[in-house]
Amino acid sequence: MVRLGGTATAPHMEVFQGLETLFRRRGIDLEWVLYSDYDIMVDAFVKGEIDLAWNGPLSYVKMKRQAGDGCRVIAMRDVDVNFTTHFITATGSNILTVEDLKNRSFAFGRRSSVQAGLLAYSLLKDSGINPSKDLAANSFYDDRRSDAKSDEQDVIERVVSGEFDAGAVSQRAMEVMAEDGTLPRDDFRIFWSSPGYSHCCFTSQQTLDPALVSEIEAAFLSVTAEDAVGKSVLDGEACRYFVPGMEEGWELIEKAAEAEGLVF
Repeated sequence: MVRLGGTATAPHMEVFQGLETLFRRRGIDLEWVLYSDYDIMVDAFVKGEIDLAWNGPLSYVKMKRQAGDGCRVIAMRDVDVNFTTHFITATGSNILTVEDLKNRSFAFGRRSSVQAGLLAYSLLKDSGINPSKDLAANSFYDDRRSDAKSDEQDVIERVVSGEFDAGAVSQRAMEVMAEDGTLPRDDFRIFWSSPGYSHCCFTSQQTLDPALVSEIEAAFLSVTAEDAVGKSVLDGEACRYFVPGMEEGWELIEKAAEAEGLVF
């Protein structure tokens, strides 16, 4: 029996039900459990209560720190490879570099968002701008009232409207908005972009039998939209397919988490 853990959201429940069906078709006995938050799931993984975990980027960094060599990245979504955070400003703005942000206002995404919150804040500091000292104003989505569909859409709308001089948004959020026709691409421009980094991942216990690990990885890689259950899983995860896991790409996130006292 392979136990998969994730956080308690409706999409995860639907995705995990689909994965259970797909894994059992391949002879892998899978059951799953949902936790109230990522930290509780990380603790369950470290204690060996689950074999696989569906991690956000910060929870993976925490898991890696706590489990040491006891975990490995077994699979990822295609959209989680080479993730990028952009700093944007209105098209007519005279902000050309990060240095130009001094005494300007800046909008972040949610505090819990790695790409538009934690990492954006840390990257800004690494670029020479201390948000608490060098900006005229800054706020996280949690501090703002908004009717936007997402925190990053809210950032774009407020930058375009001129309420904020600049803001942080991920390339992925821009792609999603472009797909649904809500991206005002001509009204803003990117003036700084982060290096690529890894995002979410399925993590497995290092102690799992190597043959079983190969079977699990093959099961993830075999998920296809041509199958009705596979399509529901991919749609639920907002991706086209799964790819083999990689151990690289979390360095930026780990550094930011360390700087903000989130990992030790």
